Amino acid sequence: MTPQAAARMIWDSARRDVYYPDELRGKLTLEQGYQTQQALLAMHLKGSEEQAGWKIGFTAPAVRAHFNSDVPVFGYLLASRGYTSGLSFSFGEMIAPSIESELCFTLAKPLKGPGVTPGQVRDALAAVAPAFEILEARGDMAADLPLGIADDVLQWAWVTGPEVRPYPKELVLGEVRAEITRSGVTVEDVLGKDVIDNQHESIAWLANELAKHGTGLKTGQRILSGSFHKPIPISRGDRWEVRFSGLGAAAARFD
Repeated sequence: MTPQAAARMIWDSARRDVYYPDELRGKLTLEQGYQTQQALLAMHLKGSEEQAGWKIGFTAPAVRAHFNSDVPVFGYLLASRGYTSGLSFSFGEMIAPSIESELCFTLAKPLKGPGVTPGQVRDALAAVAPAFEILEARGDMAADLPLGIADDVLQWAWVTGPEVRPYPKELVLGEVRAEITRSGVTVEDVLGKDVIDNQHESIAWLANELAKHGTGLKTGQRILSGSFHKPIPISRGDRWEVRFSGLGAAAARFD
């Protein structure tokens, strides 16, 4: 089966509220998963969608363990799924949702591999913002990683707070602390260097991986660089906030 045929199967199934089609379960290699993902992205872009950027997943040991993987993964961000901090979401619209706290980086200039370095990433950044990613468990990604990658790595939406611009080149990412609260109660309070890979290294990895697919990171694109903690389930009525030391906060509620 071609990536285009697999993408069409996922696309058509989703419109019937059927996800992770039986015909594809256990049938894709990791490379075929990415090829199918890119074919799905192309289908979105042929319509009214615009790509806002990329997401990197599995950049924290706890998240890799959660999904039974020893390597990072990537997916795409659609502009229509990007939201501003403070919004209220309809809990009933989501399938088994969970939340991750991340930093969102904006590029001032393009990066294309191979050979992109963390130093080049730092010099190419325009801004950084506090963020949440809202995940949707449309299927069991831990049980079928290639199909989960094809289905855009559980992406449902992303929420950002105010940007810090220009990007503070002196920022030590490992010293950034993230405090995550649910309805006013702290559920995570972690220091970057203890829980997540260096984000400059992760973005360099992304640029070099994208080169294998004939593309790269473009000026103005935004990158979710991975969660400071494993996905936390969302319940109806939750009010979530993440505060990153020195970088601000993002918030969302689910009614």
